[in-house]
Amino acid sequence: MITTDFPPGSPCWLDLGTPDVPAAAAFYGAVLGWDYESMGEGEDTEGGMFRKDGKIVAGLGKLTEEGARSAWMIYYGVTDADATTEAVERAGGTVRVAPRDLGQWGRMAQYSDPLGGQFAVWQPGETKGVELVEEPGALTWTELYTSDAQAAKEFYGTVLDWRFSDMELPGGGGVYTLITPAGLPEERMHGGLMELPAEDLALTDGQPYWHPVFAVTDCDDAVAQVTANGGSVQMGPEDAEGVGRLAVCLDPARADFVVLAPAGE
Repeated sequence: MITTDFPPGSPCWLDLGTPDVPAAAAFYGAVLGWDYESMGEGEDTEGGMFRKDGKIVAGLGKLTEEGARSAWMIYYGVTDADATTEAVERAGGTVRVAPRDLGQWGRMAQYSDPLGGQFAVWQPGETKGVELVEEPGALTWTELYTSDAQAAKEFYGTVLDWRFSDMELPGGGGVYTLITPAGLPEERMHGGLMELPAEDLALTDGQPYWHPVFAVTDCDDAVAQVTANGGSVQMGPEDAEGVGRLAVCLDPARADFVVLAPAGE
């Protein structure tokens, strides 16, 4: 369960890097009911914010890194971005963006884990994080696909002080690892990780990657909007026992995300 009190180690922000800001704004508006608020003049600006029912749910920015794929970046809350950066380096990760202040809002840094999975951290200032979670059109889960689950547990456990619990997937589907911030009960788990063969990580040429899971009221309707607006579906829709109905999707620029209609809703 993700909450907006944002205890250390929990997801608190996410933003999308895309080659076409207006196209992405239109796509997610159609699929998730988001409104786009530009941070500059005109429609073809470098970025802005997504809102749902007036509340900020994500950021959007122009993809500027040469050779980078369009993707969602998930930020986890920390109390000290500089100390986290040192922990990342000691644990074998790479600093992609060194800690930097973003005015009065907070301090951020971006990294790669030892196998290449990209993530970020946020040390809050005036801005703690997104304003809406666990509601239709908002973040409800984060997920890592990796070729080495044990290595991921060791790295993220060291860097972000996460706790892990494994569960067997039905039908021999493998092991899924649930993630909970340190010191919190399991009902505050915020994400999971799953080991997949490198050949199944085609989006990143075999490297691990994180993606967000967004709650929706009707998974099939959301998928219909994905395909009607230039996106595609990697998996689903399908029912996951005790979880809900979900689908793994790609937006028109091939950034991956999941839509989930939670069970019992």
